[in-house]
Amino acid sequence: MDRSPRQSDGTNGRLRLAHRLAQGLVAATLLLISVGGLVTTYQAGMAVPDWPNTYGYNLFLYPWQTWLAGPWDLFVEHGHRLLGAAVGMMTVALVALTWTAPARRSVQYLALACLGLVIFQGLLGGARVLLDRQLLALLHGCTAPLFLGSVTALALFLNPRTSPSEVGSHRSAAQRSAAQRLATTGCWTAGLIYLQIVLGANIRHVSPLASGEHFRIVVWFHLLIALGIVMHVVLITIQTVARSRPPGVGRPALLLAALVGLQIGLGLATWVVQFGYPAFAAHYQLAASHLVEAEGLWQTTITTLHVVTGSALLAAALTVTLRSALAAGMIRFGQTATDRPNSESIDRSAATAWGGAT
Repeated sequence: MDRSPRQSDGTNGRLRLAHRLAQGLVAATLLLISVGGLVTTYQAGMAVPDWPNTYGYNLFLYPWQTWLAGPWDLFVEHGHRLLGAAVGMMTVALVALTWTAPARRSVQYLALACLGLVIFQGLLGGARVLLDRQLLALLHGCTAPLFLGSVTALALFLNPRTSPSEVGSHRSAAQRSAAQRLATTGCWTAGLIYLQIVLGANIRHVSPLASGEHFRIVVWFHLLIALGIVMHVVLITIQTVARSRPPGVGRPALLLAALVGLQIGLGLATWVVQFGYPAFAAHYQLAASHLVEAEGLWQTTITTLHVVTGSALLAAALTVTLRSALAAGMIRFGQTATDRPNSESIDRSAATAWGGAT
């Protein structure tokens, strides 16, 4: 039985609201990662020694005057906790909205997975404070990009513009083949970017007991993976220029290329502000007069931007990958039950795509 236009408008309105909330959650997560990067750069992870309270106060009842006028490390750490709580509540609201709207079942399960990830991330952060373990801080830094990637995928699948016209069954064989190649390249690129994030976390959270040789090996792998990422992004750019490129990948691919260029510059600058100029540049006046200022403005700003850009790269690569996979028919995204057309000219597989019927 078909629903009335008013019911259909209400259904579509909830889906649009869910999509906007998912987009807001992506932005909030990037902000949370930024503040988390500042916490690590300033070594402020133990500025508040108790959890989930803040110096005995409920997290939300801690005196704001003390927070704003207190030491900088307290301001950053408590602010990070407040942002984390806000992201968690946004995720809960998104799950509730997704499950009350007639979204596909697999999209609803993805929303639940996002909720599980943010809960796990919060528990990791709490355990890092209570146990004061550097390994937990490293894991906490590696889990945040996974949550960002999951929310990015959820925002894509909730996008009303991700219509059945984008799925592989409505495209020619040449277009599906080109989309499949681009999806494969994008998948490898996203994997390399996440590996690079893990290596970067190992550099930032290097143990005081680690040998110099261990640090050099991690740095060399970091450089090699960076070269691999650049080569993959160049390949994605070339594939995107083709006429048979999938819909919706042009801007994310362009953003991916721009972010890679920015990240290379930030990586070089991060090394300089953290460790100084390389030995081969020591005879230059600029290098000889350079002073590494621990927790200075340039060091904290550039290093944190390097961390955030890495996570943004992962989100952009996943967007290219998922849109290409949709166009290739590798994954499927169908309409909600209230939006299915009656025309028999449209392939039924598009209507039962991405997760099947609810």
